[in-house]
Amino acid sequence: MRRIRVAAIGAVTLSLVLTSAACGGGSSGSEGSNEQPKTLTYWASNQGANLEVDKKVLQPELDKFEKETGIKVKLEVVPWSDLLNRILTATTSGQGPDVLNIGNTWSASLQATGALLPWDAKNFDAIGGKDRFVDSALGSTGVQGQDPAAVPLYSMAYALYYNKKMFADAGIEKPPATWDEMAEVGKKLSKDGKWALGAEGSNLSNNIHQVFVLGKQHGADFFTPDGKADFTSDGAVAAVKQYVDLMAKDKIIAPGNAEYAQNQSLSDFAKDKTAMVLWQTASATFKSQGMKDDEWGVAPAPVQDGTPGTGTNTNSMVAGINMAVFKNTKNIDGAKKFVKFMTSDAEQKILNGAYGSIPPVKAAQEDPAFSGPALDVLRETLATSASALPQVPEESQFETVVGTAVKELFADAAAGRAVTTESVKAKLEKAQQQMSTS
Repeated sequence: MRRIRVAAIGAVTLSLVLTSAACGGGSSGSEGSNEQPKTLTYWASNQGANLEVDKKVLQPELDKFEKETGIKVKLEVVPWSDLLNRILTATTSGQGPDVLNIGNTWSASLQATGALLPWDAKNFDAIGGKDRFVDSALGSTGVQGQDPAAVPLYSMAYALYYNKKMFADAGIEKPPATWDEMAEVGKKLSKDGKWALGAEGSNLSNNIHQVFVLGKQHGADFFTPDGKADFTSDGAVAAVKQYVDLMAKDKIIAPGNAEYAQNQSLSDFAKDKTAMVLWQTASATFKSQGMKDDEWGVAPAPVQDGTPGTGTNTNSMVAGINMAVFKNTKNIDGAKKFVKFMTSDAEQKILNGAYGSIPPVKAAQEDPAFSGPALDVLRETLATSASALPQVPEESQFETVVGTAVKELFADAAAGRAVTTESVKAKLEKAQQQMSTS
């Protein structure tokens, strides 16, 4: 319940922030100052198995930065359940960090507040140039045609992770490549208190990621070309129903997963309770939970038919984390130096290596450390079959209202209530109405 309340507050807060910006409020004008040149505050996102893991990964690098520049970075790792709302509050209060991580899908929404530093040619030159970054990552940094609101830091894609022991015990030789195969294989795996597929039914962002991809596979985008919400098209309804039907109809997701929101499905996977998960760069989490690399495999996420590609054969959103700077920072030069440091070739190898993600910096991505069966699947997906979520100011509201609709449908499925095309459409109609009135 707390997560839904937080997400709902985020939607309302974003609406107020955008209204303020439209009326001339919010941050504007020139870049920040250099009144406090010896310190920076940094809000990092929770990329590791827990907050302490992130602190152990990041603090040595921040100490290195301080030794090189004399600038002390005060680190706070913010849980995902709190991050967006804290950022939105900071955009209106002016009491935020100097530098922060943001989910790349939030870039356009936060860009619209006017609180973030635009990365124009001059600012990109200060960190080594825009051409250092891969195009797919730059595609999720803000509204097309405007200067990016953030800089890519970590790149990720969704893949299908499978538990080799559970597959072997069920006599299954290979992971499913299509959704029909998923249902068929899933029924063989879902027995004796074990389940085929894990889900995070109460995680609004995860819900959106899954139904966005299924929407692409059904020819739906959830937004019209001019940026208007379009949640009730036949394709959008079919996508949401197909996802929830993995629990409601196919019965290959445990009913208890309707309440999952804190990566419990990954724990079930590591404990041989769930045979598959659709996830972004899960290898570091599996390792932290005691799994050996040879105990799990990775394959492209399923498509409706054929093989992954563009259009209706999309099988992932372009996932990732961006780094942004608040315009009102009192150490603008230091903030740019810090972004340059964190996106340097050397640091990109260290940080993405620690998290099992892929560097969005070209030179670092070419390092042999980022090859191998698991990362090769993710790199191929990003290059050939991933699509960016809509870069529109209302994207964060979309995550909240449609993500909540999917959560409620999972709750219906878990309780044994029917999930029909009509009930799915009704939930999405309500979500679209919330968008138009917020």
